[in-house]
Amino acid sequence: MSLLDLDAVDIFYGPAQALWGVSFSVEQGQVASLIGANGAGKTTTLKALCGLLPLAAGQITYEGKVISGLPVHQIMDLGISLVPEGRQLFPKMTVEENLAIGSYLPRTKPQRRANLDQVFHIFPRLAERRRQLAETMSGGEQQMLAIGRALMQEPRLLVLDEPSLGLAPTLVREIFRIVKELHGRGLTILLVEQNVHQALQVADVVFVLENGRVVMSGAGAELVNDPKVKEAYLGF
Repeated sequence: MSLLDLDAVDIFYGPAQALWGVSFSVEQGQVASLIGANGAGKTTTLKALCGLLPLAAGQITYEGKVISGLPVHQIMDLGISLVPEGRQLFPKMTVEENLAIGSYLPRTKPQRRANLDQVFHIFPRLAERRRQLAETMSGGEQQMLAIGRALMQEPRLLVLDEPSLGLAPTLVREIFRIVKELHGRGLTILLVEQNVHQALQVADVVFVLENGRVVMSGAGAELVNDPKVKEAYLGF
């Protein structure tokens, strides 16, 4: 059974249509990736999933329950956590304070200490900098903090929007190592990523968006050798 299903989703920004009948499914335990050019509809899809944009048509189902139309906090409480593009941390707060905010949901508050220990185990660098202000950290450290904050919500589906954006190549590799580790722990991940080569390497299944439509899908290992994907996204 699919963990997540989008079925014929349409989204508008005012009079302009941004998504056209977008449909795809993510199975439990998969890493699924949305790839496409800027403006293809990737972030719009994630916002719709998380309740940040209303659907004009179609529906979104999570664990067999229709969630389209639910408020954001109810969707988060079902086990969906978003790591937004640009991280959106609280810059004047410490690492530990930013992480604590991630456990605001009633179901996660009692496990705050245990979840904090788990995040520090996954990200030892955050443990070392637990009293450091978020704004003083490097871009890679801030991305780790944003992912750690999402993990404090005990997600069953982790949604990552451009996690490697603006990072140096060595930090990009580190972020994708972390994605693989989380996947190895059994977490289901939906990834939007401009670094198509890395996304194809880590994803079990990939959905290609063009102009608000899913135009291709397949296993990451297959699409990395697809001539159209090579020409359009890999530069050869």
